[in-house]
Amino acid sequence: MISPHLPALQIVLPLLSAPVCVLLRRSILTYAVTVAICWLTFAIAVLLLQQVLASGPISYRLGGWAPPWGIEYRVDTVNAYVLLIVSAIGAIVITAARPTVEREVGEDVQYLFYTCALLCLAGMLGVTITGDAFNLFVFLEISSLSSYVLVSLRRDRRALTAAFHYLIFGTIGATFYLIGVGLLYQATGTLNIADLAVRVAGVTDSQSVRAAFAFMVVGIAIKAAVFPVHIWLPNAYAYAPSIVSALLAATATKVAIYVLLRVFLTIFGPVFAFSTMPLGEMLVALAVVAMFVGSAVAIFQEDVKRMLAYSSVAQIGYMILGIGLATSLGLTGGILHLFNHAVIKGGLFLVMACVFYRIGSVQLVDFAGLGRRMPWTMAAFVVGGLSLIGVPLTTGFVSKWYLILGALDKGWWWLAVLILLSSLLAVIYVWRVVEVAYFRAPPEAATRLEAPVSLLVPTWVLIAANIYFGIDTRVSVGVAKRAAEALMGVGA
Repeated sequence: MISPHLPALQIVLPLLSAPVCVLLRRSILTYAVTVAICWLTFAIAVLLLQQVLASGPISYRLGGWAPPWGIEYRVDTVNAYVLLIVSAIGAIVITAARPTVEREVGEDVQYLFYTCALLCLAGMLGVTITGDAFNLFVFLEISSLSSYVLVSLRRDRRALTAAFHYLIFGTIGATFYLIGVGLLYQATGTLNIADLAVRVAGVTDSQSVRAAFAFMVVGIAIKAAVFPVHIWLPNAYAYAPSIVSALLAATATKVAIYVLLRVFLTIFGPVFAFSTMPLGEMLVALAVVAMFVGSAVAIFQEDVKRMLAYSSVAQIGYMILGIGLATSLGLTGGILHLFNHAVIKGGLFLVMACVFYRIGSVQLVDFAGLGRRMPWTMAAFVVGGLSLIGVPLTTGFVSKWYLILGALDKGWWWLAVLILLSSLLAVIYVWRVVEVAYFRAPPEAATRLEAPVSLLVPTWVLIAANIYFGIDTRVSVGVAKRAAEALMGVGA
């Protein structure tokens, strides 16, 4: 029998394991605890998704207090999908962490890495599963504060500056969100998200509610690195320890996009978000600019991690585009790209971890001849790059196909053309890396130095997932479609 306490265990396990890592201190022990807990959270997420798909949403009352008076953990198709993404990526990436952490993080603070990784995971899972708007803020800050520390742990002064910038923008975003929550509480007298959805519908003419909507949208947009409030992201991804870049790129912004979905479509509802407040057109415009500007800036980067970071700005644009289309089909594409981009960028940033582990650099010039020196690693980059471009039989193609269908469904053929053109920009920056790695001679006396198996296996698990979910879309598309219909109010 499945335990009724699984929603609570999803948070409690990583949250209570973090101080255990502080007490253990030794790197091998803290690594073992962290990996075990990450895989347990993944197993719980799978069970929760299966239960939701079989019997509908789950409501877990903390302390037995009934909502809206008590805090509720609520699992439906939407957040069960995100829980699966976050826990799966967390488990795979953390499994690969030990060799890169030993190389890039000081020996005396390695236990802090695992402590903060567990806190970050607990925070992101908490944001996803909670049914309380203020509790969401608390978990958002747990994940954010631990993320700032994780970024700063690399033995590079630029990491400290990047973490500080991340902290400033993250604090501004959290403050805006909290002001919005306060205004909603003033107008409705509740913090429970399901209860808010009911009460907000009756006070949408209130200036407080409209101001709350604006504050929450801007605050979460900063957290999600939505163009043009994405300034913190490139440095944070480029200068963080390699494994941290992989973890954050694949999970943090996805959780923030999930919060945007909850605010737009659950709390305020599609009618208010897209009709009363004409947000759809604005989101589409910002998304299109992000798709082109992010990719164009990525083309000129000489640091490959920074190139992938700017690519993420463009890819977040695709997710925002799906939301802005304000239809079930468009939203399916946006939610699907949330899943697919996590798999793509998780794999590509793990490739960067492999490269940095062996040659101590991710500068493009140092990739010369890596196709021969690190064949398995660079083959992984090629497959991940093809998925990023959106080549058929990869995950990237599937989500972009649904976005194109969503645009055509609205009669916006010009938007479908722009999606195709922006995808072609990815060909340029991916090809720059492939050209240097495969068509330039390696340094003299350079030998083959493939990444260790402990790094290669998790990397290829994510890269292989790009092919698997590009061919068999029953889980990824099926759940994304049900989630989109539920959010738009046209399905269960």
